[in-house]
Amino acid sequence: MTEAVNNPEPKPKRAPTLYFIVGFKLLKATGALLLARGVHRQLTDNNLPEEFQKLLLFLHLDPEKKFFTDLADRIAEITPENLKWIVAGSMIYASFMFLQAIGLAFHIGWIVWLVIGESAFFVPVEVYELVHRPSWIKFLILTVNVLIVWYLFVNRHRLIRHHHPKK
Repeated sequence: MTEAVNNPEPKPKRAPTLYFIVGFKLLKATGALLLARGVHRQLTDNNLPEEFQKLLLFLHLDPEKKFFTDLADRIAEITPENLKWIVAGSMIYASFMFLQAIGLAFHIGWIVWLVIGESAFFVPVEVYELVHRPSWIKFLILTVNVLIVWYLFVNRHRLIRHHHPKK
């Protein structure tokens, strides 16, 4: 008993970077949900080319420019079935991001590996995109993903809650 008083367990270190990652995952999940909701509510029952023309006029853009006419042609190819797939995919992605955020917040071991795997999976794709179509946004996304993978891999033992009996 005196041993427990003399040697209290050290407090776990805070992990502000982990909570940044949790916030980042929650932000991605919320964005995916908003996309799904917006597509479902606004676009499934509407005439997409007509809505696109209204948007261009609202933004005071010339709808006769080649870029906008080409984009309007592509938008006309979108079917209600395609929109249902976008909604379903966005909902699945949002659920996946929420699962990762909640699992990281509660230090669940297998979630750390899931996030490492998911983030690492996209690194080669992002490198390819950056090499072929460079932009600062793509560079930033790649950098954030690499930092997430590195941080979680290096700190996985400290972040994962282990349920080993005390000796």
